[in-house]
Amino acid sequence: MKRFFIAAAGGIATGVLVSTQVAAPLLAQETSKPASVYEQLDLFGDIFERIRQQYVEEVDEGDLIEAAIDGMLTSLDPHSSYLSPDDAEAMRVQTRGEFGGLGIEVTQEEGFVKVVSPMDGTPAAEAGVEAGDFITHVDGESLLGLTLDDAVEMMRGPVGSEIVVTVVREGEPEPFDISIIRDTIKLTAVRARTVGDTVVLRVTTFNDQTYPNLSQSLSEEIEKAGGLQNINGVVLDLRNNPGGLLTQAIKVSDAFLDKGEVVSTRGRNPEDGERYNATPGDLIEGKPMVVLINGGSASASEIVSGALQDHRRAIVVGTKSFGKGSVQTVMPLRGDGAMRLTTARYYTPSGRSIQSLGISPDIVVAQPSRKPEGAEEEETSSISRRTRSEADLRGHLSNDSLSEDEIRQIEEEQEKAEQAAKLREEDYQLAYAIDILKGYMALKP
Repeated sequence: MKRFFIAAAGGIATGVLVSTQVAAPLLAQETSKPASVYEQLDLFGDIFERIRQQYVEEVDEGDLIEAAIDGMLTSLDPHSSYLSPDDAEAMRVQTRGEFGGLGIEVTQEEGFVKVVSPMDGTPAAEAGVEAGDFITHVDGESLLGLTLDDAVEMMRGPVGSEIVVTVVREGEPEPFDISIIRDTIKLTAVRARTVGDTVVLRVTTFNDQTYPNLSQSLSEEIEKAGGLQNINGVVLDLRNNPGGLLTQAIKVSDAFLDKGEVVSTRGRNPEDGERYNATPGDLIEGKPMVVLINGGSASASEIVSGALQDHRRAIVVGTKSFGKGSVQTVMPLRGDGAMRLTTARYYTPSGRSIQSLGISPDIVVAQPSRKPEGAEEEETSSISRRTRSEADLRGHLSNDSLSEDEIRQIEEEQEKAEQAAKLREEDYQLAYAIDILKGYMALKP
């Protein structure tokens, strides 16, 4: 506040020295602005009093004021809002990684509630909610015209209770209902596994546990493989990851970068901009990487994928990300409430703003729709028939030109190939990412 006051005073003094004719109108204009604001505040007070005294039903004054505050914030953009004391506490709990609910990240688009992504292993994901779905009704009640916070409040309820959401989905001719049982959501920020020679790190959210989970999980997978020399690379799976903490996005990016900018933020005032740089040290010492993204990858996920893409540290595979390029600051308020306010835009190291544009993959790979179960079984059985070989014939001659070790190695490679084919049916995008790493290692001298 002091810095602002000194700058304003200097500006007025300069105006007086240059031209007294210009200074007077400027001063008059400056003094008229507060008067106008006070008039508007008086108007607000008048309306509030009339509602309190004359509305057809008695209203809670506190709720009315909170609604006014929330309306003021939500008019700015879809991500700014007022958090009541209960909402603020729920957000703090969610950031720690455990909360009650459906397990979906939502935003608002043209008055409708849109699913950014369902979180892995949550009731919403298991019930079939998908990224990009529009939720129009909750238990038969329309959400149209409600604020995002009010719509979210309607979806909350006791653990174990049922909720029916009406969904509009692209490609579906009619809206349809999905029944979901509310549960306690325990988010495992990172799940790790090794597929063949590739470590797959599935990052589901960016909360306080993300980087510690990632570092520990990666270390454990490398140890299981017998050392870093025995893995061909890492797939960082950020699909349907709605984002979270900026600090964690920076740490995850830094985990695979030795140097350079990770992300920059620019607010209303240029002097408030921040640049965040990577520190020396790469957890996989330069091993190849593929990052998987889709339309449900938002915010912090886009910071990570954008940083690794711009530094050419990873190949980004999948479909275009969500496109949330703004930073929200949560500011505590009196009475234990809080205000979530958009305070900056963020930019990737090359200076790209992904706001409304998203991260475009280096290689676009869509996840094919699953075939009907009967068709899948029929194709599988036909594949089985086509893959009969000489070795399946009774009394076949053995191969006497290979040693037992060489035969064992060939059999192991065949088993890996069969596992890769199976993965291609289960998760085509992931299989594609792993194939990229295999190809890279095959070409490496």
